[in-house]
Amino acid sequence: MSDKVYSVLFLCTGNSARSILGEALMNRMGEGQFAAYSAGSQPKGDVHPMAIEVLVNFGYPTDGLHSKSWDEFTKPGAPEFDFIFTVCDNAAGESCPVFPGKPITAHWGVEDPAAVEGEDQRKAFLDALSYLKRRIELFLMLPIKTIDEMAMRSKLAEIGREEGASTKAKGAQ
Repeated sequence: MSDKVYSVLFLCTGNSARSILGEALMNRMGEGQFAAYSAGSQPKGDVHPMAIEVLVNFGYPTDGLHSKSWDEFTKPGAPEFDFIFTVCDNAAGESCPVFPGKPITAHWGVEDPAAVEGEDQRKAFLDALSYLKRRIELFLMLPIKTIDEMAMRSKLAEIGREEGASTKAKGAQ
């Protein structure tokens, strides 16, 4: 049995909420099999406090989580990604840099919980966490070592259309 650890990058525009949630979830749920990272095309510079709060409340580690540019992962010595998931529609529409390796990409868009203000914001973050957790659960059930690339791309697109998918993700084919 292979001891390969797959590298996963979650991309968003601001890298303060959804991509951070994805990174934390994948690192816990795929521990030993996956190493997850997150980045943004226009990072906010800080992780949204509500993202940290919901992760802590559900027992996910938050050490090392920080908002960073996707350029950080194009430099020499950066991880070679096996999978890249965009989790916001803006990032999915942008021209991404060339990342090392030959990553399989998919759009797993979720509405931005940071855009929700007031008393509904916590629920929006909980929903985003739940939707991303479900997608990661489905991803972790795939026979990654044996599935061919075309079938993997199809399955990842299907996962991206799960409950909670943003408008763009629902229409992705």
